[in-house]
Amino acid sequence: MRVTAGLTQAEVADAIGVKRVAVARWEAGLTKPHRGNRLKYAHFLRRLAEKYPAALQEVPDEG
Repeated sequence: MRVTAGLTQAEVADAIGVKRVAVARWEAGLTKPHRGNRLKYAHFLRRLAEKYPAALQEVPDEG
């Protein structure tokens, strides 16, 4: 969704209040956000999903 929205990892990090490397690690599945950041990130992603609903169809199934 971030790419569909035309956002960089740095822009997402700034919006959430973390460093870019944290977003990179979350996206790569290397780490998970701590509770406070997880809530901020989830809220941010929900807003992107509302703005770009077609992006949800592009997400590959992890199952």
